[in-house]
Amino acid sequence: MPHVPGVLTEDQCDKTGAAIAAMQEPTGAMPWFPGGQTDPWDHIESAMALSVTGRHPEAEAAYEWSRRTQRPDGSWAIRTVVGTVADANTDANFCAYLAVGVWHHYLITGDTRFLERLWPTVWSAIELVVRFQAPGGQIRWGGKYPLPTSGVAFDPADGSVFDAAMLTGSASIHQALGCAAAIADEMKQPAPAWRHAQLRLGHALRAHTDRFAPPSDHSMDWYYPVLGGAVRGRAGQELIADRWDEFVVADLGIRCVDHRPWVTGAETCELVLAMNCLGDDADATRLFADMQHLRDPDGSYWTGLVFSDGKRWPVEKSCWTSAAVVLAADALSRTSSANGIFRDADPLVDVTVPASEVPGLSCDCTNA
Repeated sequence: MPHVPGVLTEDQCDKTGAAIAAMQEPTGAMPWFPGGQTDPWDHIESAMALSVTGRHPEAEAAYEWSRRTQRPDGSWAIRTVVGTVADANTDANFCAYLAVGVWHHYLITGDTRFLERLWPTVWSAIELVVRFQAPGGQIRWGGKYPLPTSGVAFDPADGSVFDAAMLTGSASIHQALGCAAAIADEMKQPAPAWRHAQLRLGHALRAHTDRFAPPSDHSMDWYYPVLGGAVRGRAGQELIADRWDEFVVADLGIRCVDHRPWVTGAETCELVLAMNCLGDDADATRLFADMQHLRDPDGSYWTGLVFSDGKRWPVEKSCWTSAAVVLAADALSRTSSANGIFRDADPLVDVTVPASEVPGLSCDCTNA
């Protein structure tokens, strides 16, 4: 069981795992909170925390929910509330993240039957996601359901997909493409097109940020290129240092939005993970300790705190915030066999494929 000395004990981490499991619906869905919405991305993050805390049956029930609810085109509805679709449209990042969760669970369990069972679901999801890739490498964020079934790449000119590419979502997809390619290799069905898509996306995230919507005032647009593996090393350190003072609030965590007096636990823990990827565990551990004021006695975590008036907001203990705590603790403590799922998300370059042969690259992205 993960633990961070002086910050989070094994028993406390286990209690958080139990709190996450207690929110799971009978269908296997992992809602934001009991009775709340389920989205495909946060659902997977919560399943990953269940895997880390040894709740493998519950985690596999979550992945079975994903397998059962996947639509014929490989997508999921953006939002479901207690089994009823509330937003039927498609978000490419939401679809891609299944690959991260499936690879994570396999690294922990070594269960080849699980991997074989989820492989068709992963394949369908990633095949859909790469159709959202624009010629410049960026991933268009989503589209209206149902999407066109013909053609290779989606064309925003027909109005079916949204032309904008979001920095955070694309950075997360960068990690997902690497995990999907690793699953394909494990299944003895290599997918070089997915590797190429990741190379093109990583290059865009490092060298052509103008191809994405301008970074917003949300902290995720700040650290996600590091977390998703596209930006690492000195460039990653400089990226984190550049906006540190805008987002980090001493003793409390980080702001979700740069100009609001509101710190949130999930974003703080994701920054902890990003810093762990850069080897900065000392500052990461301090941040992890700073956000523990959001912990509830039942082991769950409140979403955030408005520090100008000392009020929790929203007034909810979100499943995905608790999950982010568990994943950060695992990375810092290097406990589970999947503790490096984010550290290992750096650009996965197949050295047998010259960058010049990867469509869409204007320069050698392997050296960018």
